[in-house]
Amino acid sequence: MSSDIAIKVENLSKCYQIYEKPQDRLKQSIYSRVRKFLGRHPKNYFREFWALREISFEVKKGETVGIIGRNGSGKSTLLQLICGTLNPTGGGIHVNGKVAALLELGSGFNPEFTGRENVYMNASVLGLSKHEIDERFEQITTFADIGDFIDQPIKTYSSGMVVRLAFAVIAHVDADILVIDEALAVGDAIFTQKCMRYIRKFRETGTLFFVSHDMGSVLNLCKRSLWINSGRMMEIGEAEDVAKSYLEFTSQQNSSGEYEFKKIEHLGAKSKNIETNAARYESKLGVISNLSSSNGWQTGKAEITSVRLWNLERGCSDIFEGGEMVRLSIEGLVNEEITKPIVGFLFRDKLGQDLFGENTIQFTRIKPQSLKKRQHYCATFEFELPMLPNGQYSVMASFAEGDQSIHTQHHWLHDALIINVYSSKVRWGLVGLKFNLIELENKNE
Repeated sequence: MSSDIAIKVENLSKCYQIYEKPQDRLKQSIYSRVRKFLGRHPKNYFREFWALREISFEVKKGETVGIIGRNGSGKSTLLQLICGTLNPTGGGIHVNGKVAALLELGSGFNPEFTGRENVYMNASVLGLSKHEIDERFEQITTFADIGDFIDQPIKTYSSGMVVRLAFAVIAHVDADILVIDEALAVGDAIFTQKCMRYIRKFRETGTLFFVSHDMGSVLNLCKRSLWINSGRMMEIGEAEDVAKSYLEFTSQQNSSGEYEFKKIEHLGAKSKNIETNAARYESKLGVISNLSSSNGWQTGKAEITSVRLWNLERGCSDIFEGGEMVRLSIEGLVNEEITKPIVGFLFRDKLGQDLFGENTIQFTRIKPQSLKKRQHYCATFEFELPMLPNGQYSVMASFAEGDQSIHTQHHWLHDALIINVYSSKVRWGLVGLKFNLIELENKNE
C-alpha cells in the first residue's frame, strides 16, 4: 500500500448468520458437522444477512471522509471493521496508522469501573503506556469536565458524561486516524462545539472518518463522502455531490416509488407580485449569559466584560420570537492603548457552524477610533433577529486590533451567550425567513 494512503478497503464483505430459534444454533453446530462427516451436503439452519458486500475505496492521509446512509445500511459495521473490532467475511482492510474510535455510546468502557479506571484501561488499549497516561490524565479530565464524577462508576453517568469522557480519551492518544460514529449527537452545545473545534484542528494533520445523519455537519466537516445503502457502496466523491444524490434517493424512497424523480436543469418560473397575507414563522428563544464559563483566549491588552442581547421592540424585553429588531452589545476595558480596535461576534449552531456575524470594521473605516489605556468601550449591533430551528446556539465575541486581513485577537470568547430555542415553527434549513407571499393558484379558473 502506498505511503500516502491511510485506509485501503478491497472487496470488503461482512455476513451474519441469523437463527430463527435458539435450537437452530445447536443444530448448526452438531448436525451440519455430522452430515459433512458422512459425506452429505451440510444443511444450514440459518439465513444469511450481508451487512456489507464488496466495498472498495481508498482514503488518503489527511482526508476527511463522511459516511452517509439510512439506518441499517452498514455504516457502523464498516467502521467496526476498520477499527478491528469485527472480522470481515471476505475482502481485506489495510490501515496505515494508529486508529482512535468513538463508536456506539459507552463502547470500550466497563460500567462497573470508575471514570479514572476506564481512562487508564481505554487509553492503554489505544496504545499509551501508564507513564504517558499519567502525564495526560489532567488534560483528559479537564477536557471531559465531569468534575468529581471521574471517581464514580460509569454506570452512574448520564449519556452525555460518557461521551465527554470517551472523546476526551481519544483526543489525547495521538491518533493518526479518528473514527466517529454519530456519538456527538447526545452532547450539549458547549461540549459539542469543543469537540468540533478539536476535530477541525485534527483535520490539519490527521485522517477523519465521520458518520452522521446530519448532512449539514457532513458538508461542514468533510470534503469527500461515501454513501452506503443496504450494504453496498452507492457512490463516493465530493461531499456535496454525494449529498445531492442521497437526498434525491431518500426522497424517492419516501415516495414509495409512486413517482419518478427527474433532475431539473432550469427552473424558468417567474415570481408574481400579488398582495396577500404574509407568513410569519416564530422561533421563541431564551438567552443565557455564559461569560464566566466561556472558553477562549486573551493577550491581556484588552478584555470583554459584558455581552448582552435584548429586544428593541418590546422595551428592552428579554422575550424573543425571531424577526424582531434586537441589539447586541459587547462591552469591556482596554489595558493598553489600541489604535485600530475591532469588536465582533458570530452566531453559531450546536455543531459550531457560523450562521451569521459582524464586526465594527465597517464603522471604523468611516470614523476611525482609538482607545486609550484603561478606557472602557461599548460596541453595539442592531439587526433583525433571524428565526432559528429548535436547539442550542451560542454567540462568540471577540476584541481584535488591526484590519480585516491582518489583525491580532486580544480576547476571544467561544460561548459568551447560550441561546436555547424552543417552540420553533421553522421547519427546514438553518434559519427561518418571513415570507411576503405564499400562494397556490388554480390556473383553470
